[in-house]
Formats: sequence, C-alpha cells, structure tokens
Amino acid sequence: MSTRTTARATWPRPLLTLTAASAALAALTLPAAATPAHDREDSGHTITVGGSQAFPESVAADRHYVYTASIADGTVYRGRPGAKTLDPFLPGGQDGRTQATGVKTTGDRLLVAGAFTGRFFVYTTTGGLVSSYTVPDTGEPTLLNDAAVTPDGDVYITDSLRAVVYRIPAAEVNAPATGAQRTLEVAYHLPDYVAGQSNGNGIVTSPDGKSLIIGYWYSGALYRLALATGEITKIAAPALPSADGIARRGNTLYVARSVDNEIDTLRLSGDNTRATVISERTYPGADTVTGVAVSRDRLLVTNSQMDTFLYGDPQTSPVFTLESLPLR
Repeated sequence: MSTRTTARATWPRPLLTLTAASAALAALTLPAAATPAHDREDSGHTITVGGSQAFPESVAADRHYVYTASIADGTVYRGRPGAKTLDPFLPGGQDGRTQATGVKTTGDRLLVAGAFTGRFFVYTTTGGLVSSYTVPDTGEPTLLNDAAVTPDGDVYITDSLRAVVYRIPAAEVNAPATGAQRTLEVAYHLPDYVAGQSNGNGIVTSPDGKSLIIGYWYSGALYRLALATGEITKIAAPALPSADGIARRGNTLYVARSVDNEIDTLRLSGDNTRATVISERTYPGADTVTGVAVSRDRLLVTNSQMDTFLYGDPQTSPVFTLESLPLR
C-alpha cells in the first residue's frame, strides 16, 4: 500500500476538517482563567527548521541539543537549546532513512522511527549508525510512530497500524556503531485497535518506570502497560481524540493533540490509573501539532503542517517551525 493511501486511512479527512474548526473556535472562546498570567506575558518564541521539506513530526531534547525530523524525506535536524534555528544533522535518505516520525535521545544515542517505511534507527549523537531495524515481514501495513526509554535502557516503540509494541534491548542500543541490520521483536500486543486508523501513538514511561503510558490517536484513550506482567488497562481520563506525541515530567503529562492544535496538560494519579486534565492551550500559529518535548523550563511543540504532507493542502507557511512555550 502506498504511503499516501495509508496516510489517508490514518487521518480521516472529515475528522481533520471538523476538529480543526472546533479547535479554532475553542481557542477563541477559552476562558481567560485557563491561561495563567505568566503564559500571557511569555507567549513563547518560534524556532525555524531549516529545510523546504521539513514537515517536523516529532521533537526531542537533551542537555546538548534539540532534535526534530522530517516525515517527508527523513532528514534529522538539530540545534543547541535556545537556538532560533535547527539545521540538518543527518541527511534524508542516508542509511535508508527516507521518512522520520518519533525522535528520542538516551545517553549518547539518538533514536529515529521511520514512519510508514517500517524502519527504525539507532545513532550515536555524533551521527554514527549503531543499528537499523525493520518490522517483521507480516504483510500488514505499518507506521512506526514513537519510542520510550525505560530506566534500564530498553526502548519500546509503537506501531499505529499494528496492535503491537516492539522492544529493543539496552545492550543493542548501546552496542558499537557497526550499522548492524536487525528485525524488531514484538514485546506486547495492544487492545482496541481499529483497522485502518492510527491507534497507538505517543508513548512514555510512568513516573516509577514500571509501566508504559500509550495514547491512541483515533479514540483518544490512554492505556497503562505494566512491563513486568504485560497487563494493559485503560487509564481513567477524558478522551483526547487526535492525541499524538506525549511528554512527561514527574506525574505531569503533556499531550500534543494534532488536528485539534492544542496541548493538554494532565496530572497522573499516584498509582497511574487516573489522569485529570488541568489545562488546555493553543498558541498563535499552531499548525497540526504532532510532537512535544520538555526542554529545561520550556515546552517544545512541532508545527508539522501534516495536512499538506498527507493531503496536499496548500502550505500554511513555506517556513517550517517549532514553538518554544513556557512549561506552565
């Protein structure tokens, strides 16, 4: 199945149109009390992604760099924290990386999911290819979307079109940069997948590191997966349709709701079984926000322009950007 056909199946056009309109209305009618005073004083600043086909789907940050990557051609961009521009770091097409969605960092490793190509890449932060992976050859469509790293260093990856979570052991992540080629191994099977829709998407670890928290794009549900037992339970929380990238600091979740063009902040209960929405916010210029990361005291959000990439809609802007917002 072609990328375009698969993409259309995963982003229902009526939902895109109606939800975006609803989000715009919500932004106009959001009560002033929902936005803290210092948010109004510090409305954020824009970071330019230096590429004509950037379409930045995800964002990651560590002490040294901010990263994003192009779903259109696989280019990985980076810049120093606080920089106003991210420049190409790993060229598109290199190592067979022709698309990129989720990016994450762990230690001196950079992780890149390959979207509809079914590829996944582990690099050193100096650009050496540690290993590349492919999904098992089952004949099913695939959308490798996002990744999370557990305290023991294992990496877990969502596949929005297959009801599974893959695992890469820490020993492989930290292996020498030999460019080894491997096949991803299925670690867990997920419930409630809807055929032809984007399901499991954003993924983070729980505050205690013992579980994974996974958001479903289509239904907006959050699930908790206990790593020790594989038990999967739905978290008691409001549905967040178009839940895309997720970031966590402590027991606070930040959820980018792509076609809603908003970032929701949720507070997890101590046992990770419930989550309460404590704020919903948007910002001027928000443009299909698919990725989110915490960088120091800032929240980084992607303006992916995914409606152009998936449907050929006119670009909102010829310049691709991220937004740096106050954390609260």
